[in-house]
Order: sequence, then structure tokens, then C-alpha cells
Amino acid sequence: MTANQSEKPVEILEIISKVINAVDIGIHIVDTRGISIFYNQKAAGLDGLHPEEVIGRHVLAVFPSLTAESSTILEVLRTGRPVYNRRQVFYNFRGKKIVTLNSTIPVLVDGKPAGAAEISYDVTQVQEMADKLLDLQVELYRQGRAAEKAVEPGAAKYDFEQIIGESGAVRQLKQFGLRAARSGAPVFIYGETGTGKELLVHAIHNAGPRRHGPFITQNCAALPATLLEGILFGTVKGSFTGAENRPGLFELASGGTLFLDEINSADLELQAKLLRALEDGYVRRVGDGKNRPVDVRIIVASNILPARALAAGQIRPDLFYRLNVISLTVPPLRERREDIPLLARYFIKQFSDKLNIPAAGIAPEAMARLECYDWPGNVRQLKHLIEGILNLLETGEIRPEHLPPEITCGRVVPPGGVPGSGTAGGFLRPEATGGEESVLSMPEAVARLEKRLIVAAMAGASGNVAGAARQLGIPRQTLQYKLKSYGLK
Repeated sequence: MTANQSEKPVEILEIISKVINAVDIGIHIVDTRGISIFYNQKAAGLDGLHPEEVIGRHVLAVFPSLTAESSTILEVLRTGRPVYNRRQVFYNFRGKKIVTLNSTIPVLVDGKPAGAAEISYDVTQVQEMADKLLDLQVELYRQGRAAEKAVEPGAAKYDFEQIIGESGAVRQLKQFGLRAARSGAPVFIYGETGTGKELLVHAIHNAGPRRHGPFITQNCAALPATLLEGILFGTVKGSFTGAENRPGLFELASGGTLFLDEINSADLELQAKLLRALEDGYVRRVGDGKNRPVDVRIIVASNILPARALAAGQIRPDLFYRLNVISLTVPPLRERREDIPLLARYFIKQFSDKLNIPAAGIAPEAMARLECYDWPGNVRQLKHLIEGILNLLETGEIRPEHLPPEITCGRVVPPGGVPGSGTAGGFLRPEATGGEESVLSMPEAVARLEKRLIVAAMAGASGNVAGAARQLGIPRQTLQYKLKSYGLK
């Protein structure tokens, strides 16, 4: 073996060491005695230590608040079994509190135990925010009880009248929602992001017999599973280092409604505990041996199709069938385009009042572009678009040039049109004369066709707006708006 060959393993080890120190996760490796033999810079940063203060020392000497039973590293050394995604709260020898999410595996060399390796993610700030949030909810709830207020803190703010829309899909959704409100059964709501699922949940709670009870929401994708369990079910002092006696959201929501958004993001093991709570009507705080009765109506939501979530293993089938007693789907905005003018006017009024400016109008060409756009962000996208325009608008009317370029129907190549030719990308104006082709954009063509249909319907209904609206299949209010927009009487 040459000198260069003998140096290669050393070079490789140096490279590996540099890579491990550069990654954004803590890595801690111990031998079979629990003595630290590797401790990367990220782990040192998480624990508020320096590597030289840890390497060569026993785990319990560095972290005296841990025990042989509570240390995930020592547990793996003792049992030989890996531990995944376990929360650990401890104090280093300087007294600093640390909260990490750990996964620890046994290290084998030639099939024999050689130690344990642990990777850690710092969730100290997340834990602190979760604790503060829960403490705040508890305090607000108690204050509300003490004042005997009809509306509890965190109460639902919306009702069915605030679900804007006159399309058949929205009318049906409101009808089914009102029926669901009268029931105490769980409700499973599906809808794309931005469709207004939480607004529907508020309305169901406010229209039901639990309207005077608490209304509490939790997004299941917002916290790691180990933290979410404590948030939902509560904790008892001593269940882990730093734990306090805290009721969970199930207890806080007792007598009212608990809304769990993005249920498909919840850990499957946590879903099993949710199922038991629903089946038994009891919850057990983390680390507690006592069952506590709760009376909670559960509503859950998902932003992906339930069938797809089931097929992907994101929702336990037994939990899904327990929750899917009443199933509601919030339609995307592209499937209820006739509601776009109503929503646009609603948001214009809302933000005009907020900005203390005169309410703006919308030019027919601009409205046509809003109506034919697909709105991948749904109602939320439309709302923020109107808000942004009104913050910058200098005139009293929203015109096409005020809309972002992506808010468009695109252009249509007529049969026989060739991209790049004079006819590609537009409709021919029927009044073009002299052998010249005048191109009409799609929003202009839509507006012109719409105007002709309205004129024909009004004539057929002898000028009766309600009759013309029925012929056109649109709400009377929408037709009145369009008549005003086009200057028709």
C-alpha cells in the first residue's frame, strides 16, 4: 500500500466529519457505556454547549435532569430497539431548558452492539408557543365563564348569511350545512385551499344547539405529533420533565365544538387516540392514568380528497368512517363562477370601509376577466387581489389594467388561425370591414356576448328582471348589477 492510499481513509473521515457538522440536525453518538464519542456543532447549538464539554463524558453527567429511564439514548442502549420522533424535555448542566424531537437507533458493528446514534430537532420555541397558546386559551375560557358571556372566547364569528354566493352549489351547501348544524354527529369537510372551509365550520357551530358553548380550532399540520398530543389531550405534572397540569383542547371544548383542520396531516398513532376519544367520550392526559369525560362535537377538514388520503395512508380507515358521518364538499371558485361578481362586490365594500375610501366599481371588461379566470387560490385569492388593488387604486373604477397579468382567460386561436398571424390569439370583430381583420380579446368577446344575451332575455321577459334572471340562470342581484354595468334599462 502506498502512502497516498493509506491517507485516503483519513481524508474520507475528515470529509464525513465536515458534512455531519454542516447539516441542520443535531447528531449525538455514544458507545455502549453511554460515553459520548461524537457530538456535532448543531447538537451543541441545540443544547447550548460546546462539543468538548460533551465528548468523553457520560450522558447523565452532561444532562443531569435526565435519568436512565427518561434518556432516549440510554433506553436504546438498554433495549436495543430504536425510538422514533419522541419529545424530550431536559436541562443541561448550565440549567438551560431544552425541548427536542429525537430519533435514536442502536449502532451495530459486525452484528454486535457498539453504541447508539441520536438525531435531534430543536422544538423548544414551538413547545413554548404551544404552551403559551394553551395557557391563553385556558385563561380566556375561564374569564368568559366568570363573566357568563353568551359568546365564549374563541367563539365562531361567522354564520350562513356570511357565506356569499347564490349559485346552485352554494345554496345546496348552505342547506346541507343547516341540516348538519341541527345534528350532533361528526362532520367531515373537504375543500381546496382557500375555499372557505373554516367559515362553513363557524356557521355550522353558530346554527346548532352548541352555539353558546366553546368553539376551538386546531390545525393538525401546525405542530409535530408529539406536541399536538399534549395540546389535544392535555398533560399532567411529572409526565415528562417540565410538564405541567394543563387541560387539552378536548377538555376546553367540552359542551361545544372542536374543529381539527388538515386532519390528513395528523400522525397515525395520534389518529388512533382520537378515535378512542370519539368512541369512548373520555380523554386521558399525557402521562395520566385517569380518564376524563368530555362532551365535544368534532368537525374535521381536509384539503385533499378523502379517497386520495385513504389510498395514501394519510387517514386511518377506522377514524375516517367514524368521522365521515356527515360529508360536505366546499366547491372551488371555478365551479361557481356566477358567484364571482357577488364576492368581488362584497370584498370591495369590505375593504373600502376598512380603508375609508369610496367604494369602487368594476369595468365590465375587468369583471369578465375575473369571471373566466380559474382561481387556483379560490375565494382567498380573490379577496387578497381586491384588497391589493384597492390599496393602490387612484380612480373610482377597477379596470383591466389594474389586474395582474395572470388574471386572464388567455387567448383563443380561431379555427384555421396560425400562431403569430393576425388572427391568432383573439376573436375577429364581426364589424371588421374593408377586408381588414380587427381582433377582439376574449374578455371583450365574453362581455359583448353577455350583453346580447341579457338584452334578449329582458326582451323575452318583457323587461321583468326576475323573469330574465330565471331565463339566464343567474341570481336577480347579479342581473341587476350587469344591467347597471352595461348601461341597460
